[in-house]
Amino acid sequence: MTRKLEIVATPTPLVKAERLSSELGIGLYIKRDDLAGPTFGGNKSRQLEYYFGAALAEGADTILITGAVQSNFVRLAAAVARSQGMQAIVQLEDRVPGKSTAYRSSGNVLLARLIGAEIITYAHGEDEEGADAALHAKADELRARGRTPYVIHLSEGHPPLGALGYVDAATEILGQSDDFDFYVVASGSGSTHAGLLAGLRGAGSKAKVLGSCVRRDAKAQAPRIRRVTDRLVQLFPKAEAVTDDDIVVWDGALAPGYGRLGPAGRAAMGRMAAAEGLHLDPVYTAKSFAAVLAHVDSGDIPKGSRVCFVHTGGLAALFAYHEDLTV
Repeated sequence: MTRKLEIVATPTPLVKAERLSSELGIGLYIKRDDLAGPTFGGNKSRQLEYYFGAALAEGADTILITGAVQSNFVRLAAAVARSQGMQAIVQLEDRVPGKSTAYRSSGNVLLARLIGAEIITYAHGEDEEGADAALHAKADELRARGRTPYVIHLSEGHPPLGALGYVDAATEILGQSDDFDFYVVASGSGSTHAGLLAGLRGAGSKAKVLGSCVRRDAKAQAPRIRRVTDRLVQLFPKAEAVTDDDIVVWDGALAPGYGRLGPAGRAAMGRMAAAEGLHLDPVYTAKSFAAVLAHVDSGDIPKGSRVCFVHTGGLAALFAYHEDLTV
């Protein structure tokens, strides 16, 4: 049986964006998962409930995890580890070249240091298997010293425990409102997107789930979501209900690439802030809300539709993007 550590105070709010709803001609609701978990929370808190459940079941005293320099995932993992009396080792990849000293020292990096995480680096940003291998080598060193480490994997090929967090979120949202026509969510590692989609289909919902690509283009991302969903069947058999036609991804705001802000993302940040006083982050939510705006403009989200935008958080990273956001 899969063990779960309760991290998120549920349900997180589901609120109507009144002004944007009026401006766009849709019923726009925001699932406030930016409020999920520890300070500067986010969607990864739901995933960590299952990873920490497994780690505690194994008697782990140390968590090892890889992410980008401004990863919310690693910062949240470090925070949860400390709350459980565990050590945290976070491995930061260089996924976004050419960034400033502020990017490499503020935001999530600063918070992880304040938490007391041990920070190590991995030079490559597109080598998931290599990053995991480096963590396993570190874990072997810890075991030799009598420690009990637990590795949260970055690469594919492992049971997608984190996706179960968004199977839970789907059930939660349906309990708050079960008549959405569209869900829009960031699509990166795939666990949040695949888990939400599987949870909805498993519950019988036929709503369209649109994943906005934040790390790789649509051609590469759609097969990844298929693979995550297929592996999820081992943990959540109802994921079998997900068909290829259910996997919808859009990469219109991806440029100029992961962790870099383009015109569509910048416009989405400004639109949300001006209309609702709510901030989006440059890496995930700016690009996912850009998908809402683009699909309303194209008519792919028809007027009158009810839309759930999943705000996945990431707001600590705003401070690392000061130079990008003030030019």
